[in-house]
Amino acid sequence: MRHIDKLWGGFSLIQDDRFFKLGQDSMLLSAFAAPSPRAKILDLGCGNGALSVLLCARHPHIDVTGLEIQPDVAQLAQENAALNQLDARMHIVCGDLKQHKQLFPTGAFDYIICNPPYFSQDSGYPAKGENRYTARQEAACSAEQVVRAAAYFVKYGGRVAFVYRPERICQLIFDMKQCDLEPKRLRFVHQHAHAVPSAVLMEARRGSAPGVQVLPPLFVCGEDGAQTDEYRTIYHREEF
Repeated sequence: MRHIDKLWGGFSLIQDDRFFKLGQDSMLLSAFAAPSPRAKILDLGCGNGALSVLLCARHPHIDVTGLEIQPDVAQLAQENAALNQLDARMHIVCGDLKQHKQLFPTGAFDYIICNPPYFSQDSGYPAKGENRYTARQEAACSAEQVVRAAAYFVKYGGRVAFVYRPERICQLIFDMKQCDLEPKRLRFVHQHAHAVPSAVLMEARRGSAPGVQVLPPLFVCGEDGAQTDEYRTIYHREEF
């Protein structure tokens, strides 16, 4: 079943129950990302285009290319670009990031953003349906392959931003450093102050010297159980 969800500022998103939908992690990543005002951005594994639409909504002068391996999901992403009248700024390419050298020239983008599959094929709770499984598990590609593609696509001095599972952060950092991507900003997401982190937001720069800024944690809820002001601002709740 398909339906349209309202975002903010006149932007909307077509969602399909067969596919992976917009979730908290992509929303938080869209707010964490810090591209330059007229950056050329690549959304690796863009799914239905949710993250690309969010970036266009937050940054009115950027250009986003979404890369998606699943043709039917890529088609939905293209529909979301048209729905939001973003055809001039949001471009969808159906392709396999493992074949990155055949897709775009090296260093073609200023900023790479990605919400990669979190779990290896034999771990985590397997998502139902082929489309969701591909988005959640490392079926079509591994995190290492995503990092390698990101390092190839981003220009020297450019940056990449990921949202990932905290328990796999060591492997992510190792893969980044192997590809000359140096972590520069790190922020953990907690459901509340007494909870272990549920996600980690990380930005790395290609060709940078070592040195990472660990930002204050992002709390979803406060002591009273209500959503924090920062979390509500990220979601633009006041406009709903």
